[in-house]
Amino acid sequence: MQQPLNDAITWQDGERPFSEAFQDHFFSIADGRAECGHVFIDANRLAERFPACGRFSIGELGFGTGLNFCETFRQWKTCRKRDGHLSFTSFELYPMTRDDIVRALAHWPEIEAERQALVAAWPDRPDGIITLALDPQTSLTVICGDALASLAALHDTFDAWYLDGFAPARNPDMWSESLMRAVFDHTGPGGTFGTYTAAGFVRRNLQAAGFLVERRPGFAGKREMLAGYRPGER
Repeated sequence: MQQPLNDAITWQDGERPFSEAFQDHFFSIADGRAECGHVFIDANRLAERFPACGRFSIGELGFGTGLNFCETFRQWKTCRKRDGHLSFTSFELYPMTRDDIVRALAHWPEIEAERQALVAAWPDRPDGIITLALDPQTSLTVICGDALASLAALHDTFDAWYLDGFAPARNPDMWSESLMRAVFDHTGPGGTFGTYTAAGFVRRNLQAAGFLVERRPGFAGKREMLAGYRPGER
């Protein structure tokens, strides 16, 4: 089924995308790229794990502007093995247009090369399953549609998860117990997750799914965030 383009975006201060549908920003007002580093890359220990892996897979709930992917791609290139391969799979109900991605990511010169690679390959009308080879060692798949239904149809398991839907109070379906169970079922033993939220019902849903969960200091003055892992040996 063809998905609608995300046309419910307004722009604050000329560069920050805001979702009118969910009444929430796509990333931290303080610094979205730094937030990605703290909440997802550091919480999942990727700087430690990337150099040690042959193949590594990341799952993400909420592709949004592609900022998390671009920052991950940048850091992956700095420390990957010569024969390493990163597979990044994201689930997005309302994929952005190429022009909106360009505008949203223009603020960060640090990821300019990654932004250019992404938008050069991004389809004119993003829908269905988007599969992109960004370089010989990096592949991106964006599955456009309902996250729970899309994840249920997959047999893949992931080494790390970025749980990055809009705020739980505004987008509760992205944090439901059924979706957190599906995430757990698609996580390899010892696989990890990070998320900016510390909402109580999200923590309980992650624990009910089977994850071991801990609170950690949040980003940019936010008191807490959540991180954790699926028990078992990798």
